[in-house]
Amino acid sequence: MVWEPGEEAWENKLAALRSYRRAMGHLAPRQDAVWGEGEAMVPIGQHMANLRRKGGLGKDPKRAEERAQQLAAIDPDWNCPWPLNWQRHYRVLADLVDADGHLPEIQPGVLFEGDDLGKWLQRQKNPGTWAQLLPEQRERLSALGVKPLEASSPAPAATPTAKGPSKAQQAFQRGVQALAQYIAREGHHRVPRAHAEEIAVEGEAASVVVKLGVWVSNTKSRRDKLAQDQLDALRELGVEWA
Repeated sequence: MVWEPGEEAWENKLAALRSYRRAMGHLAPRQDAVWGEGEAMVPIGQHMANLRRKGGLGKDPKRAEERAQQLAAIDPDWNCPWPLNWQRHYRVLADLVDADGHLPEIQPGVLFEGDDLGKWLQRQKNPGTWAQLLPEQRERLSALGVKPLEASSPAPAATPTAKGPSKAQQAFQRGVQALAQYIAREGHHRVPRAHAEEIAVEGEAASVVVKLGVWVSNTKSRRDKLAQDQLDALRELGVEWA
């Protein structure tokens, strides 16, 4: 029998992840979260960030696939295409619906494990934030009874010549989508300036390449000119300067 120390470490990591999932209902910890007791304490948040990075399951394709299946058995959403911060808030709300049969009224300032659930929920309802969510994110929120708020001033009736979002708004939405995808994969938002991210855009047949490093740099330089919903979208991704 040949025993691989790496496999023993992996099994220990899986045990910690199972324990966390049973207790918390998700595998979406903060990156600085720790789990366990005494000497058995593990950096569960860093573990998840590392596993979600490209190549985080190892260089061996077969072993990586086996490990991905083991993680999916613990939580099918362990590698969701959106940030873990979003997934954590969503799971807490989903558990409330499971327990009560409906989503209770949650005002800004209502905290759970340090997260301001009310503020987060209010932000998701913002029409600008809602438009930047992926279709599956919107579907999940809708299933909980969450709907976007109506615009403060009614929009004019649609006409054949009515314009959609401006090119600047579209570019911002694509930048946010690309950044969310990058964070979900890499576990951080430190984007090299030369980096480009390929994303799928609803309504577009081909994928779109976003010069993400340049977009982040340019967006930061004009942060004083961003709208509130744009700043909220960046804060949701954990962008500190927003």
